[in-house]
Amino acid sequence: MTEHDVAALMAGIGAAARAAARPLALASAERKHAALVAMAEAVRKDAEKILAANALDLDNAEKAGLTPAMIDRLTLTKDRLRGIEDGIRAIAALKDPVGEVIAAWRQPNGLEIERVRTPLGVVGVIYESRPNVTADAGALCLKAGNAVILRGGSDSFHSSSAIHACMTRGLKAAGLPETAIQLVPTADRAAVGEMLKGLSGNIDVIVPRGGRSLVERVQAEARVPVFAHLEGICHLYVDKSADREMAVALALNGKMRRPGVCGATETLLVDRAAAPTHLAPILAALDRAGCEIRASEEVCAAFPAAKPAAEADWRTEYLDAIISVKLVDGVGEAIDHIEKYSSHHTEAIVAEDGRAVKRFFDEIDSAILIHNASTQFADGGEFGMGAEIGIATGRMHARGPVGVEQLTSFKYRVHGSGQARA
Repeated sequence: MTEHDVAALMAGIGAAARAAARPLALASAERKHAALVAMAEAVRKDAEKILAANALDLDNAEKAGLTPAMIDRLTLTKDRLRGIEDGIRAIAALKDPVGEVIAAWRQPNGLEIERVRTPLGVVGVIYESRPNVTADAGALCLKAGNAVILRGGSDSFHSSSAIHACMTRGLKAAGLPETAIQLVPTADRAAVGEMLKGLSGNIDVIVPRGGRSLVERVQAEARVPVFAHLEGICHLYVDKSADREMAVALALNGKMRRPGVCGATETLLVDRAAAPTHLAPILAALDRAGCEIRASEEVCAAFPAAKPAAEADWRTEYLDAIISVKLVDGVGEAIDHIEKYSSHHTEAIVAEDGRAVKRFFDEIDSAILIHNASTQFADGGEFGMGAEIGIATGRMHARGPVGVEQLTSFKYRVHGSGQARA
């Protein structure tokens, strides 16, 4: 396609999304619920078609030399498809946020004021390898009364297209505009540029979900607001008061359950006072699981299988079976390290000392802080939000998992009885 063709295509998609946004904002909770249930049912019925489409993407990914972690992000299985179906049903079961009265008060002059949730309008989602985002983003935006334009990566094009067909059928079954959830039908990178320009005012917010290069481009070029996280450099700190077996289990799960997700543990910090009892068992478990350990000189001396860490390792989101490890003098030095190197996504502490936990929670400014649990719980579904459209690490509007409530804005309704201002 020529650049002109892409611009014309995207202009049409933007106009259609804006046209769909108004009836969607006014749609009843019952109609949106019916659409979501129909979407989940369509995913169940089309499971074999979706898996066949995913097989094409996986074949292309292997030929292109994608890393095992990236292929894992791309891979769909019967269990993961059931997870997508269950996720849509969970979103359907959530309370409809549109029209919810967030706050209400009465002024001394008799004015009654309400702050009420409203849809954002049109959301643009730009993502890479994970085809489940097609379902998560489409379902969440629908529940919040938003139209959405989805631009998936070329590596997941067939999988995303098959899932999107299920979303469209759900909209049609409920009598909602089929253009409420649109998937950009081209892998041309120029389509991303058009979305970042805002499609002539038809996109209200952009949500990027992918690697550093994608997010940096979005943040640099977007002419509309962005909900984004640049990286997930997530830390796990093991305090001297930590239960050893718990620390081993959480380090192993946080890194190796799925190394390619943004909530995977990338740096392990161990209290120097706990090193004699805790360090070797944790590192041995990671090593047995196939994790490469890059460590400070002190850790390498204690665990010869580790490789020396470079300065860059403390700033790296590996998204792979690699972890950086360092000893620190207690919670204070752990906090200093995290504040220097963190991307402010997710940090976890393993500790039985409540004072250490309180200090960790009080002094670290990251979107998600976790005590005695795996960093891989940094997920909207695990937070009871049905699913998420991404993890926002900024401080404006949305922070942490971006779910249904975060995909709304608000307006004020003011009721009077004839008051005129002096």
